[in-house]
Amino acid sequence: MQMLLLILTTLIGCLHLFIMGLEMFGKVEAQAKAFDMPLDFVSQASAQTALGNQGIYNGLFGLMILATNFILPVSQAAQNSFMTLLMLFVLGVGLYGGFTATKKIFLMQCVPAAIALLLIFLV
Repeated sequence: MQMLLLILTTLIGCLHLFIMGLEMFGKVEAQAKAFDMPLDFVSQASAQTALGNQGIYNGLFGLMILATNFILPVSQAAQNSFMTLLMLFVLGVGLYGGFTATKKIFLMQCVPAAIALLLIFLV
């Protein structure tokens, strides 16, 4: 079960890096489609600045998840405790985004984070 948790949380970390890439470097058409926003809005300079800012958060958060899995030399209990906090953060942000931005966020962020939290508590 610990291996399944490692795989799932690694995928969540990689997802956040992918979202960062889309927010910071993606074409406006891809951004508009991915985030269910009008193309004319996403094309505005202020929207691009906001997406870039959000991208930094997602990228650093993805790196934090991956660092927790592979770099930080801590006990399994400490790693699970820290990962619980990270997954609660993903769940909270996903809930907010799902209610305010697009319902796809529930499936893309909330469901994997909830499964990871369940696995943490079962380990």
